Amino acid sequence: MAAGLTLAMIHLATIPVDNTSVNPARSFGAAIFSGTNAMSQLWVFIVFPLIGSLIGVAVWMVVHDTQREDKVLNLAE
Repeated sequence: MAAGLTLAMIHLATIPVDNTSVNPARSFGAAIFSGTNAMSQLWVFIVFPLIGSLIGVAVWMVVHDTQREDKVLNLAE
């Protein structure tokens, strides 16, 4: 529910301003077939999810107080 409402608010607030897209599939398709410089902005949909995943893993490790080596080697059982 929270994710859906957040996404709806993002669309309601930003589509009238700059025709935003928060769906990578829609962004890639539109960029490929639009014939504009939209292709130069697609790096955002590749880089930022990777950065977000790294931050998410770091926060999870801090919150759960685990060692990375323990999880990789399956020693924390």
